[in-house]
Amino acid sequence: MKITELKTAVKQLLQNELAEFVEWFEEFQESLWDRQIEDNLKASKFDTLMRQAEQAFSEGKCREI
Repeated sequence: MKITELKTAVKQLLQNELAEFVEWFEEFQESLWDRQIEDNLKASKFDTLMRQAEQAFSEGKCREI
């Protein structure tokens, strides 16, 4: 299905169907984001940032919230 077909289909949804679709799509996007974060963690992409944050905390440059 092409994006233009999806747009047309979404425009034809009833209000309650659109609300259901929006809810599903938001959850879908969140799951993609979660998967990306997990993949980045496994690939050690956040290691430097985590070390910097830990150092800043130990030096008193930030505090727990």
